[in-house]
Amino acid sequence: MVWQIPDFLPMRNLTEPVVTLEGHSKRVGILTWHPTARNVLLSAGGDNVIILWNVGTGEALLTLDDLHTDVIYNVCWNRNGSQIVTTCKDKHLRIIDPRQHLVVAETLKPHEGARPVRAIFLADGRVFTTGFSKMSERQLALWDLKNFEEPIALQEMDTSNGVLLPFYDPDSSIVYLCGKGDSSIRYFEITDEAPYVHYLSTYSSKEPQRGMGFMPKRGLDVSKCEIARFYKLHERKCEPIVMTVPRKSDLFQDDLYPDTPGPEPALEAEEWLAGKDAEPLLVSLRDGYVPLKNRELKVSKKNILDSKPPPGSRRGLSACDANFSTSTLEDLLQETRTLRQTIQDHEKRITDLENTLCELADVTD
Repeated sequence: MVWQIPDFLPMRNLTEPVVTLEGHSKRVGILTWHPTARNVLLSAGGDNVIILWNVGTGEALLTLDDLHTDVIYNVCWNRNGSQIVTTCKDKHLRIIDPRQHLVVAETLKPHEGARPVRAIFLADGRVFTTGFSKMSERQLALWDLKNFEEPIALQEMDTSNGVLLPFYDPDSSIVYLCGKGDSSIRYFEITDEAPYVHYLSTYSSKEPQRGMGFMPKRGLDVSKCEIARFYKLHERKCEPIVMTVPRKSDLFQDDLYPDTPGPEPALEAEEWLAGKDAEPLLVSLRDGYVPLKNRELKVSKKNILDSKPPPGSRRGLSACDANFSTSTLEDLLQETRTLRQTIQDHEKRITDLENTLCELADVTD
């Protein structure tokens, strides 16, 4: 299900999704949006099938149902969305062109251990993986697609049994590794020269993490030199973890905040499906990111979303009425207050008349 979060505070709970996508026969465990094409969503489920959806029409664009023989562990797009990298329980690491329904490159056992492997695409097209050795030591590796037989860098870390989840910041070329059940976050810089992967530091806390979320770069506070923000899941709460670079100057730090991918798509879904590729559209963070208005999702069985948002005041979709704007709501509240005051005045007038009538009746008696 795809949900629309309104721009203003909703008056009641959201109970209706914008669109429901049906196609998997077993539980869906992986969802990831296309980095440059409008409304293209990838899903992977326990049925070993990958489906690419056009959310704007609510229909499946592509179904990859014969490329994986076992449970899919993770899927990640490359920078322009032309390929995906997948890891699977069958111990294969695959580079796939989804539009051609083709495995472009493949390697068996990127890590020798039996535990799950995770893989992500870097901005330059290389692949970063985490896994386990035969001795159950946690490892990280860097792969070049020109020679996919051996990693160009391989490091062993520790003997903990938590799967390492990689989070990547393409602007700073930093990979953050969060182990499920760990109480620390390690981060590494990826460079073009040997040894390629350089350890930077470790953030440590007292409580282990049950899961971790990563804020996109445009959501960070540039005035505080914030370079990463995580949302750490505990048993009963979610804790934000902020990472900053100490700077004495209050000016905008160009080296920390190069132009970063924004939310606007570079392609329509049909263009991407026809074979066209495009790099992400970049936005500047110099004054902080200001989102555009009217970013509502509209589902049509014939056409995808409009290429440009309609002009007008900011509006949000809630369960009460999709056509209500903030100004309309304020007008209704003002009318309600006026009617309430009028009713109170009439009640007072009626009470006074009843009292007067009672007095006249007593005098008559």
